[in-house]
Amino acid sequence: MPDRPHIVIFVPDQWRADVMGHHGNPGAVTPHLDRAVATDHVSFSSAFCQNPVCTPSRCSFMSGWYPHVRGHRTMFHMMKPDEPVLLRTLKQEGYYVWWGGKNDLIPGQASMADYCDVYYRPSAPPGPLWPDGATYRGEPGGDAYYSFYVGELDMQGGVEHRNDPEWAWIQGAIDLIHSPPTDQPLCIYLPLVFPHPPYGVEEPYFSAIDRDGLPPRAMPPESWEDMPAIVGAIHERQGLGDWAEERWTELRAVYYAMCTRMDHMYGLVCEALREAGMYDDTALFFFADHGDFTGDYGLVEKTQNTFQDCLVNVPLLVKPPRDVPIQPRVSDALVELIDVPATIEDLLGIEPAHTHFGRSLLPVIAGEEEDHRDAVFCEGGRLPGELQAMELESVSSQTADGAYWPRLSIQRADGPEHGKGTMCRTSRFKYVRRLLERDELYDLRSDPWERENRIDDPALSDVAGGLRDRMLTFYQETCDVVPVVPDDR
Repeated sequence: MPDRPHIVIFVPDQWRADVMGHHGNPGAVTPHLDRAVATDHVSFSSAFCQNPVCTPSRCSFMSGWYPHVRGHRTMFHMMKPDEPVLLRTLKQEGYYVWWGGKNDLIPGQASMADYCDVYYRPSAPPGPLWPDGATYRGEPGGDAYYSFYVGELDMQGGVEHRNDPEWAWIQGAIDLIHSPPTDQPLCIYLPLVFPHPPYGVEEPYFSAIDRDGLPPRAMPPESWEDMPAIVGAIHERQGLGDWAEERWTELRAVYYAMCTRMDHMYGLVCEALREAGMYDDTALFFFADHGDFTGDYGLVEKTQNTFQDCLVNVPLLVKPPRDVPIQPRVSDALVELIDVPATIEDLLGIEPAHTHFGRSLLPVIAGEEEDHRDAVFCEGGRLPGELQAMELESVSSQTADGAYWPRLSIQRADGPEHGKGTMCRTSRFKYVRRLLERDELYDLRSDPWERENRIDDPALSDVAGGLRDRMLTFYQETCDVVPVVPDDR
């Protein structure tokens, strides 16, 4: 055993926090995660990402910075060479860093060698993750064209598992665990793709979900006036308003089944660690970058500047190595994904070489602290005329043929829909400050689906004022970072 623990960072893409059995969802089939919480993990039911789409969220949880600190607000602004990245820090600290999965973090023009020892590519190319869109989207103008619904996937020649990239990454990680190429401590980074749409999954996961056991979804409002403008605009362009509830149930069940597949993959990695005698000496971090509408409000996929809990409340489970105190349980402490790098640094005794805003979760994990944060924050959107933040580079925004056209075409428009927004959420209230639209305020106790905007309610004027002031403090505390090494004069 090296002096420092091994680290596994397991990151599904687009997994909403409520789709886990131990969070009280009767329709979720997540036996490995549920068993982990009952034995040696802490699961945080109130964990929040800092941006509701992939790249900004990943830049945030790998740096400890909020997106506004250095302008990481789009899918096309990734981490620059002078910016801090946890994986590079671990590599510099002597870890053998193995990366198996998607990127969405380091620019295509940069070398991955600075961030990992191995950027894994399987020796035998796997089949595609999903079928070609032309085979499941139907004809343009049809009511499923923008639904991302696929259904059951074939095995693509696989026997024990499907022949696709995710299974190849998982098998690569398992092979590494059983035959490590070095005596260095391992950092295994698995940024996977499921349950990101398209919504499709193979057996046995496809049939594992009881369609009758799914909880209700958030229904579309009678009027979209109380919700951010981009949500109603996407609803109109996705064209799913006439779907029968049975179709929504099937789409949701497939998404749940994709989560079940991820749960099984996590169980396989944990079992490999046990077989190799490494489990007790490994710190495990399981979390998602953001969530998914999955039928809530009659929508699919996500937005870049709205903050419904289905998009920003994410799974986060942590198991420290055996010598670190822990009380396995579900904790309702408010936490942010930027707390992950702070926790790893604290665990390893690393003094960060940059200012960041994460807070170690070790006191919460040990059961010594529950009031970790008084509020959590998430942000997105752009300024008027901010062309570099419209994601014009995305092919899906150019024509209505793109699967993401309903959202990305709105982000290119001149209206208020893609304006900047920032969320300040406490355990009870959610306040959203909007640059170009009416602000939002929700009482999550009486309105958990965030359908009644009470920003103009006199009964909550003190709450709104207090959360505005809290957001001002947040921005003052995090508006910039001063390098820790001063320049010569």
